[in-house]
Amino acid sequence: MTDGTDQEFTSFVNERGDALLRVAYALAGNQHGAEDLLQNALAKAYARWTRIRGDAEPYVRRILYHDQVSGWRRLARRPEVSVAVLPEPAVVRDSGQDADLRLLLRDALRALPPRQRAVLTLRYLEDLSVEQTAAMLGCHTGTVASQTSKALARLRQLVPAFDGRITEEVR
Repeated sequence: MTDGTDQEFTSFVNERGDALLRVAYALAGNQHGAEDLLQNALAKAYARWTRIRGDAEPYVRRILYHDQVSGWRRLARRPEVSVAVLPEPAVVRDSGQDADLRLLLRDALRALPPRQRAVLTLRYLEDLSVEQTAAMLGCHTGTVASQTSKALARLRQLVPAFDGRITEEVR
């Protein structure tokens, strides 16, 4: 690519990288996974930069969602591996009940199937409409609605303390 194209891509990454990393974190559930997911998505976008340069962010977001769902599918096919020593739990800097509820919600989100987690991320973190979410995931609007309903019902089961507040907390 030309120096001008490289500068455009670098400028895009500098301007939108933090927002894209937040989305990747919501999908991956941890910083390391989010950074890997975003790096792979940006590498794919760079290879197609001359075609997407005017509308790159939706393209990169779609790569993030599709790559993460594919990764979940690959992980679901792998056998579990036992370890002798469990890793230490993360240190929580917040105190009180809200921090506990956030941790419970995070764990509950991780327990959801890939499509349900992607739908919740798009609908409530990205604040996309049902139609926009369906277009992003390449499915019908009815699928988005049913997956959203099932995911929220499952979260209410997994985190009973959030029942009634769950939609606001997800946002």
